[in-house]
Amino acid sequence: MPENTLSDVKQAQPADRMRLSQVLTIPNQLTLLRMVVLPFVVISMIYGHHTLSLWLFAAAAVTDAIDGIVARRFNQKTQLGQYLDPIADKLLLNSCFVAQSVIGTIPWWVTILVLLRDVVIVATVLVVVLATNMRSFPPSMFGKANTVIQIVTLITVLVNNVVLADRAPEVIAVLVGMTAVTTVLSAVHYALQVSRRLYAHEGPGEE
Repeated sequence: MPENTLSDVKQAQPADRMRLSQVLTIPNQLTLLRMVVLPFVVISMIYGHHTLSLWLFAAAAVTDAIDGIVARRFNQKTQLGQYLDPIADKLLLNSCFVAQSVIGTIPWWVTILVLLRDVVIVATVLVVVLATNMRSFPPSMFGKANTVIQIVTLITVLVNNVVLADRAPEVIAVLVGMTAVTTVLSAVHYALQVSRRLYAHEGPGEE
């Protein structure tokens, strides 16, 4: 019995070291740093510290770009990072949209659209994972475009809060409209994409 226990411990140690090594990669550390900064970004936005919130959001965006470059350049892509990075991105963007809606710079209806889209996508992925053996859900072209527009919208709003003193309402209105349109389009496109994959997918128990 003790021999079996010792053997189990020895087998568990390499797996534990592997999981720890994934956490300790530079890209994943940058992603975790982005998640740590998130509460300070939101708090600074809500309490009107616009310059601080702009710098914190910019720093978070830079870490997002750097972790991707480092992961590809130095072959530090991990399974943990594949899940952690998009979660950190969505938490940052969605939280910032909520914070900006709280202070009145972005309409609530747009923020609700953004949140609902992500809730629907997460729920869809969860159902598919539980019901089938599909595990790969690559982002669509519309999804990537929506993310870029969301980032541009937030940066424009933050810069407007600091520098332009609300002198760019037309630009913000256009970006907000583009965010809403691409949010709906990306949600519909993602649903169609998953439906096609499910239709073509053959599960392990299907003939």
